[in-house]
Amino acid sequence: MALPSSVRLVEVGPRDGLQNEQAFVPTHLKLAFIKRLVEAGCANIEAASFVSPRWVPQMADHREIMQGVERRPGVVYSALTPNLKGLEAAIECDVDEVAVFGAASEAFSHKNINCSIAESLERFEQVVEHARQAGLRVRGYISCVLGCPYEGEIAPLQVARVAKALYQMGCYEVSLGDTIGTGTPSKAKHMLAAVAAQVPINNLAAHCHDTYGQALANLYAMLEEGLSVIDSSVAGLGGCPYAKGASGNVASEDVVYMLEGLGIESGIDLNALARTGDWITKVINVPNRSRAGSALMVAGG
Repeated sequence: MALPSSVRLVEVGPRDGLQNEQAFVPTHLKLAFIKRLVEAGCANIEAASFVSPRWVPQMADHREIMQGVERRPGVVYSALTPNLKGLEAAIECDVDEVAVFGAASEAFSHKNINCSIAESLERFEQVVEHARQAGLRVRGYISCVLGCPYEGEIAPLQVARVAKALYQMGCYEVSLGDTIGTGTPSKAKHMLAAVAAQVPINNLAAHCHDTYGQALANLYAMLEEGLSVIDSSVAGLGGCPYAKGASGNVASEDVVYMLEGLGIESGIDLNALARTGDWITKVINVPNRSRAGSALMVAGG
């Protein structure tokens, strides 16, 4: 299959990238971060998570974030809403799109959201139904599609079953997450083939972590199969608190650099994105894990 002519990037830095930072990032910095991402051309931004501050203290200002972002035509701000209470709060804040998050691993599901896969899907049905009644699109996330820190290998057919359930209940898109970054290109292709047999490829996205340095290779392998939506995080921010040693998401700058080299449109200004990654990592004092972003800043990008 030919590579796609364009790819839609979902920038998850403001939520997935920041949620595990120990020191609270002030609301005004989060809003400035989001504004810079928009100015760099990011049109799909995961901005907040409507979860209990007891579980994710970094996301305690979700209302202030969603009410404070600058609304622009064509820019979609999404938020995670794990339950009806979170969804109702998100609706009050005029969120553009919401997301539910499950797992392909029973052990991970219990560790992450304290219930079985079947129980999680039952919960999500209510959230998806209410969201759609409110006129909101719903995205579904699946963790551990290429490996689990507790169960090890995950069968592609198991991933496909969860993806099919999310799609059939009304999720317009299902994001396939290599949460601990253990996937390799061959495994990624086999997993995607199993899922695409149940869910149209145009309704799938990839969410890769770079723990073993395989994220870009895995993404390229899935692009070859027709996938055209990628989740990424500027400067490679993020990680997984439930997966020991799991490093951050694939860096948005690295993805855009690869796409440009392949002649694939993303609509994002790479130099502006690199400056944003450089800025946010300096203000919150964390390493910049983007190879392309760091190189561009050295080169005067």
